[in-house]
Amino acid sequence: MADRLTIARPYARAAFEEAQSQRRLDAWSQALGTAAQVVCDGRVAPLLDNPRVTPGQLGRLVTGIAGGELGETGANFLGTLAANHRLGFLPEIAALFDTLKDEALGVADVTVTSAAALDEAHRRKLTAALEMRLQRRVRLHCNTDPGLIGGALLRSGDLVIDGSLRTRLERIACELTA
Repeated sequence: MADRLTIARPYARAAFEEAQSQRRLDAWSQALGTAAQVVCDGRVAPLLDNPRVTPGQLGRLVTGIAGGELGETGANFLGTLAANHRLGFLPEIAALFDTLKDEALGVADVTVTSAAALDEAHRRKLTAALEMRLQRRVRLHCNTDPGLIGGALLRSGDLVIDGSLRTRLERIACELTA
């Protein structure tokens, strides 16, 4: 996985810089996401390694489906990926692009796993507290895991805040047996 990300990173950065200079981050994000879905499709994926299909044909196929709204620059970008046999890296490129976009726009994705479902009031309160802590706008994604017993586990990138009752009980048990 790290090798794929290493290969995808310069392409994502180049796409991001171009999209930012054009002030079209959302259009590029959507087009790259669509292109990633195209190359992952069961009908298209086998064509990526098919010697009978030229890189130009693959580039035109993906551009025709996903790159129309990007204009000539986007078509050139997808054509470059095709010529360098990198269309298969579009899922990673799209994900890295979206990460760069979120950083530029000051948005953080936070996943909250709680023992019970959070109601709207708790979500708003948690979002406000996280926005103050992270100094960013927060997109909250909520999951439930009854195994936490109580409390919540929050993840945003490398930041993990574990306020679950299960973890607290495990710490107490470790201290009592130590």
